[in-house]
Amino acid sequence: MHAFIDSPQEWAIILIVVLVLFGGSQLPKLARNLGQAQKEFKKGLAEGQKDKSDTKSSTGDSSSEN
Repeated sequence: MHAFIDSPQEWAIILIVVLVLFGGSQLPKLARNLGQAQKEFKKGLAEGQKDKSDTKSSTGDSSSEN
């Protein structure tokens, strides 16, 4: 299976385009925002898994009482 970007030349071209579009001063802000979004996404996934397991365990407990 081939990756979307295979060679270092393609990475260099993409980096140059990003620098031109966003400018050097905006890149740290962009990276910081992406990092925060990733943290929030992972936190949401963890909470969703916890809620899902809590729901299963509480459903299992109530069925054993009947």
